Amino acid sequence: MTLYAAYGSNMDPLQMLLRAPHSPMAGVGWIPGWRLTFGGESLGWEGALATVVEEPGSQVFVVLYDVTAADEANLDEWEGSDLRIYSKIRVRVATLDGDVTAWLYVLDDYEGGLPSARHLGIIADAAEAAGAPDDYVHDLRTRPCTSTG
Repeated sequence: MTLYAAYGSNMDPLQMLLRAPHSPMAGVGWIPGWRLTFGGESLGWEGALATVVEEPGSQVFVVLYDVTAADEANLDEWEGSDLRIYSKIRVRVATLDGDVTAWLYVLDDYEGGLPSARHLGIIADAAEAAGAPDDYVHDLRTRPCTSTG
């Protein structure tokens, strides 16, 4: 099994149970030197898709999952890896137990565009349920978005 770092809607344990039923949550952490953003508006459902980009001084809250090979294949399909919508990279994640290496998906498109209010709400709800700090959740809930969806 390998560690997967979810920063978007996959932070939601119920969604992950459907997409990766054999992959338990393994904790939470932060990806230092990266920030959450959105892009690929023409590719997305109801607006831009979540992604992360490098930015010194920033950090992204993530939920870690211990993913089986079969569940990883399911996630790849859900995330459009075969369609080159998202690619997988490995990053360092800071946790209370020390740093770990995990993989995550990054968008193969330009940054820009607004997510839908619904998509942003799902991400904010998932982050809140996972124990993200109040200011991080507040930032998600007050980000610019479209009313689509």
